[in-house]
Amino acid sequence: MAPTNDSLSFEDFLPSMAEKLGPDGLIRELCKGFELLMDSKRGLITLDSLKRNAQRLGMERLGDDELVEMVRKGDLDGDGALDQTEFCILMVRMSPELMESSARLLDFLGA
Repeated sequence: MAPTNDSLSFEDFLPSMAEKLGPDGLIRELCKGFELLMDSKRGLITLDSLKRNAQRLGMERLGDDELVEMVRKGDLDGDGALDQTEFCILMVRMSPELMESSARLLDFLGA
């Protein structure tokens, strides 16, 4: 998702968050984001929970197709949902600058 004139996308903040918080702090914040978006009954981010909770992370402007694509891109085990690790890996992968500068973080995530 490209930034618009009036808002920035989540990944725009990842490099500065990583620099400020360090790898462990960034992981904690990503885990908090996961908890905001997940279906509390399943403990996973589903398409429905993402639609329901996207505004909490400033993603309310994403359409259904973009949300479906987000789940598809992050779903490493093919179960149609994102677990916490898949979500964290997806968020890091959405920021090329962070991927280039955070080998330690990726090692920690097992990516």
